Amino acid sequence: MSQTEMIILLCVLPLLFAQGFLLFMDAKKRGCYKWFWGIVGLINFPSSSILYWLCVVLPDRKRGGKLRKD
Repeated sequence: MSQTEMIILLCVLPLLFAQGFLLFMDAKKRGCYKWFWGIVGLINFPSSSILYWLCVVLPDRKRGGKLRKD
């Protein structure tokens, strides 16, 4: 592995972990398949966040859903 590939990897990994963690936490608050969205968030960036927004956040806002408190 070249030095350039290593630098790219070190920049991308924190983004993927942060995205997976944030999707997991938000899906947990919304009660919507937390493990699925957490794992999907680890796969690629940023299309997982866009897909989550389109499939979970947008419909939840339209129906006026409340976030879970637990």
